[in-house]
Amino acid sequence: MNISAVERDTGLSKDTLRMWERRYAFPNPARDQHGERLYPPGQVEKLRLIKRLMDLGNRPGKLVKRSMEALQALGSDAKQGPPTGGGLDIYLKLIRRHDALELRSRLAQALTRSGLQNFILETVAPLNVVVGNAWMTGEIAVYEEHMYSELIQNLLRSAIASIQPQGRTPRVLLTSLPQEHHGIGLLMAEAMLAVEGACCISLGTRTPLVDIVKAAAAHQADIVALSFSSSYPETRAVEALKQLRQTLPAAMRVWAGGVGAARMRKPPEGVQPVVDFQQMIELVNQWRTPAAA
Repeated sequence: MNISAVERDTGLSKDTLRMWERRYAFPNPARDQHGERLYPPGQVEKLRLIKRLMDLGNRPGKLVKRSMEALQALGSDAKQGPPTGGGLDIYLKLIRRHDALELRSRLAQALTRSGLQNFILETVAPLNVVVGNAWMTGEIAVYEEHMYSELIQNLLRSAIASIQPQGRTPRVLLTSLPQEHHGIGLLMAEAMLAVEGACCISLGTRTPLVDIVKAAAAHQADIVALSFSSSYPETRAVEALKQLRQTLPAAMRVWAGGVGAARMRKPPEGVQPVVDFQQMIELVNQWRTPAAA
């Protein structure tokens, strides 16, 4: 696989892959006739596992030199929450059976029964962990995880589209920076905010900083919310947020969410870290309090 394909497949940016190559001598790609990097399947598989372990809080420097067997053992020890149960085991069985139609039907039923916010908190969030654990321990393949993620995102998009946003406040612009591919967290945040009566303007993932600024002005956003996964370099995230905060009007708030944002040791002044959905809802209510007064 070339470096662009590895970036898409693993969620690790090209810059991260090159930096690890220099710093840790892994990955160690071959080169084609034009000098472009080519990554063998074994290295790509190891990169996927490293990314998953990083999402669980491990530092890359402690991971890249370990063998696949050691990483898999670490992943088994570090699994988050119960492996199944709470009604989630049926979804995992359907993923293994490749029964996408039945999986979507059952998830849609859960959404109808619970309502959108409870569906996200009680089904999607824990199921994301269960599916991630299953992939990390080899119970499901990458393509099965991708099928699940795509199905969940389509379901959330349909639910969000059914909520009428006209005239609602605050106006929240949601996106991520270049090299940040993960979109399911953005969709979950958008759905939670839409139910709270916010007007969400989603740009999807990988938006250049200059375009975020332009979009925030064009849409008259009250809040600009960015998502960061654990693999996004902290120094780059802090610098981008600092630049964004300095460029946007002072009255326009800046939120940073996701695992990567929660781990920032020192967020830039004027940037609000958002550690979970409950805090996000509280921040919306805080925004409305002075506005109502």
